[in-house]
Amino acid sequence: MAHAPQIKIPATYMRGGTSKGVFFSLKDLPEAAQVPGPARDALLLRVIGSPDPYDKQIDGMGGATSSTSKTVILSKSTHADHDVDYLFGQVSIDKPFVDWSGNCGNLTAAVGSFAVSNGLVDASRVPHNGVAVVRVWQANISKTIIAHVPITNGEVQETGDFELDGVTFPAAEVQVEFLDPAADEEGGGGSMFPTGNLVDDLEVPGVGTFKATLINAGIPTIFVNAEDIGYNGTELQCAINGDPKALLMFETIRAYGALRMGLISNVDEAAKRQHTPKVAFVAKPADYVSSSGKAVAAGDVDLLVRALSMGKLHHAMMGTAAVAIGTAAAITGTLVNLAAGGTERNAVRFGHPSGTLRVGAEASLVNGEWTVNKAIMSRSARVLMEGYVRVPGDSF
Repeated sequence: MAHAPQIKIPATYMRGGTSKGVFFSLKDLPEAAQVPGPARDALLLRVIGSPDPYDKQIDGMGGATSSTSKTVILSKSTHADHDVDYLFGQVSIDKPFVDWSGNCGNLTAAVGSFAVSNGLVDASRVPHNGVAVVRVWQANISKTIIAHVPITNGEVQETGDFELDGVTFPAAEVQVEFLDPAADEEGGGGSMFPTGNLVDDLEVPGVGTFKATLINAGIPTIFVNAEDIGYNGTELQCAINGDPKALLMFETIRAYGALRMGLISNVDEAAKRQHTPKVAFVAKPADYVSSSGKAVAAGDVDLLVRALSMGKLHHAMMGTAAVAIGTAAAITGTLVNLAAGGTERNAVRFGHPSGTLRVGAEASLVNGEWTVNKAIMSRSARVLMEGYVRVPGDSF
């Protein structure tokens, strides 16, 4: 029996922040995959190597973690005052679906670099030496992001001495601004706090009832106190990802939190929406040793945060969740703010499994509603490989 030959598609494999993924220009995708739908999803699943019952993604570009099972589609922006439209697809590892419900904040750092290098930004806006200000339309959540991309001799500067915990080697710093990161279109009527409360009593059958901050900022996130669920906030991946009971508990919390936030209409829908919301637990500062062996002192951070992504504890921190952390920390009375000391602040440094991260955000109460103009953090990005990915021609 004859089999369809492989086809090749122009693609770039990039690291952005503590994630990496396969980047495409929309115009380079096969015609059937240039529009949303089953063909696009099937193509991206095959590129990444999913679904894989072995959880390894051996036959694809994925790295068998939520941080490395990612795809990005970019095109010249169709929105006024923007350079590039950015669509993010989180590919499930063991199930046949792509989650389009949220953004990837880490890969956002690579979007500006890709856009400049691939001619998606007007040449007149790219200095010969300096910083290119790339205006990104985040299509998943309909938000504006500004990436400050360093340029040397007319090309993206990728090498440098900026160090980011969770990334092995230093690189050039890319500052990213998430404008109006709260009140996305994910639910809750566009409110940063969909329940109207800074802290709720979240009832989770089979787990218990405990305090939770439910926030839409960067990405919908459920924050709980570490001690309320049996942790201290210094845990590394091995303490949770190898514990099936713990993972089931977190998924149950996520499902009931999503229901409370209005993101789903019944808890069963959570299984088809793995990327959002996120679950994170917070604690007051404490000494711990990061996954790289680096000592983090209590005095180095304002609080501790651990977050789960796609059902597993993240090795560092998702960029969008960092936006949620910074935003919640800026609002007095949230669990995040209380863990950080309960004082007013416009920036916070938190400890995560790989080290520490600083994120800034300024919040204000306007007509009874909390708003945040922008959240800012620094990341780095680098092209790892460019050329073509190949997939069987009949796989989509």
